[in-house]
Amino acid sequence: MTPASLAIGLVLASWLVAMVVVRGAIAYAHRRGMMDLPGQRRSHDMPTPRGGGIGIVVAAVLTMPIGLSQLPAAWPGMVVGALVVSAVLVAAVGWWDDHRSLPVLPRLGIQLVSATLLAVALGLAGMSWWWGPVLVLAGTWSINLHNFMDGIDGLLAQQVIFVGLGLALLAYAAAQPALAGAAACLAAAALGFWYYNRPRARIFMGDVGSGTMGLLLFALIAMLWRVDGYLLWPALILGSSFVADASLTLLGRMVSGRRWYTAHREHLYQWLVRSGFTHATGGACYLAWNLLVAAPLAALAWLQPAWSVLVCMGTYLIATAVWILMKRQCLRRVLHKGRHVAS
Repeated sequence: MTPASLAIGLVLASWLVAMVVVRGAIAYAHRRGMMDLPGQRRSHDMPTPRGGGIGIVVAAVLTMPIGLSQLPAAWPGMVVGALVVSAVLVAAVGWWDDHRSLPVLPRLGIQLVSATLLAVALGLAGMSWWWGPVLVLAGTWSINLHNFMDGIDGLLAQQVIFVGLGLALLAYAAAQPALAGAAACLAAAALGFWYYNRPRARIFMGDVGSGTMGLLLFALIAMLWRVDGYLLWPALILGSSFVADASLTLLGRMVSGRRWYTAHREHLYQWLVRSGFTHATGGACYLAWNLLVAAPLAALAWLQPAWSVLVCMGTYLIATAVWILMKRQCLRRVLHKGRHVAS
């Protein structure tokens, strides 16, 4: 079997496995009563099963390690093993939380352990140990960031497809077929889930999926960084819509003295829905940013490595300005319609 045929087979298998497992997860969630009910701090208006992210996790764990170890420019076994173990740990605690709510500390502990496993493996693979603490913090933040941003139909799955494909292209351009294949497998798994999660969603991703997606995207970006330091900047640009929204929302709540660690509806995507947009329109706004801003600027950062840091900083400055303007516009729409604005 040629590397190309193996890569195509893995991508197709990832998509198919996700489709099948998510379909089973819908039936399982109904049997177990794993339902997200409408409420003041939620953006949906009818009971919907959760836990469908297990389909992405199963597909990714089955296919990504094969791509990373069998395609050209294969990665060391310790890195592949750390990726699998950390993903399973985060998925397991998320799956448990989807069944029965867990306290914050046990979840945070597993997240830190998982990010540390990846950081240690990358250190043993040649990355400077000085970056270890940064990787642990970044990995833990990525897990939580993607969990925060999983709130309307199709949004997180759409983001994983976009970023996964972008990372696959960056890896392929850097002569890293194994890493490109793994990223493409993750995107394909997300596509299989998106079919059931697109508006109106038949199932939600749940913590089992959102946290694991954050970990896997972080891992792929860190591995690209290990290959070539300049690739970090276009990779960060690809995820700018989510990073900006989650970070600015958290910062705003901390500065205003509110309990930033509690559930809320203050992310931009939530304000879009509160102001009258549908889930599909809200997702389209993020997709427009990805295609019209993030993708071209990521390409520019890749084509001009000397400018990559400045391009990345500029992207996030633009994202900050857009975030502020759109949030103000949403608030005006809510006030104009006389809606309740309690956070």
